[in-house]
Amino acid sequence: MTQQNNTRAGIALMIGATIVFALQDGISRHLAGTYNTYMVVMIRYWFFAAFVIALAARAPGGLKATTRTSQLKLQIFRGLLLAAEICVAVFSFTVLGLIDAMAVFICYPLLVAALSGPVLGEQVGWRRWAAIGVGCIGVLIILQPGIGVFNPWAIVPLISALMFAVYGLLTRYASRRDSTATSFFWTGVSGAVAMTLVGMWFWEPMAQADWAWMAVLCVSGVLGHWLLIKCYEMAEASAVQPFAYFHLVWSAILGISIFGETLRPEVVIGAALVVAAGLFTLWRERRQG
Repeated sequence: MTQQNNTRAGIALMIGATIVFALQDGISRHLAGTYNTYMVVMIRYWFFAAFVIALAARAPGGLKATTRTSQLKLQIFRGLLLAAEICVAVFSFTVLGLIDAMAVFICYPLLVAALSGPVLGEQVGWRRWAAIGVGCIGVLIILQPGIGVFNPWAIVPLISALMFAVYGLLTRYASRRDSTATSFFWTGVSGAVAMTLVGMWFWEPMAQADWAWMAVLCVSGVLGHWLLIKCYEMAEASAVQPFAYFHLVWSAILGISIFGETLRPEVVIGAALVVAAGLFTLWRERRQG
């Protein structure tokens, strides 16, 4: 991957990716609200696996070079973890809605920062811990524990965020010895195998109109990953990562306009604290880098 250091193009691609991923979340909520979550994620992974295999076949050295790894167990575990995380995330959309689920899920960069010490041996200074603390306060404001309105289902996107944070850390750990193409390949293939073994037991007949939505979901998954790949080719991750928070904005728009969800004041306040803490953490990492 050759980086071109075109920050404006990178930002545009990142915002485009967040739009696609928000659309993907909305379609996932619709389909998983009608059909079994495992089946929906399984079909989505079939297209994902086809995408990574096609990429690997076109890469220098072909499939043989791309699949070569000295840490196969780690790569397979990463793929299984991401597949499980997607199932949990899609389930959270159906029980909480897009807005509340995403408002909690966006704390995952703070979880990455908190776990980078014990998992990767990185140093976590007091400023980063302070940002993590502010983010936790934001999550608590969203969840509202102890005042009679706490929804126990709100734990589901928090579990999803934790799983995605661990996946991100393991990806960073795997990158010490494997290329991005290798990690991407094993993420798609191992996840597809796992979801097929689980999802085939939950197959349900699907209406013709919903097959069209499923096709859009699969294409949007491929398009979203392609946009991210091009984004990181264009610009440094630290420069474009803050714009990933637009995902929450688009999800809120979809939730309100399509699914009739409401934007509670505490969700706005809590999400603002989480985003601010996440942006501060990214800024600190960029300064240290």
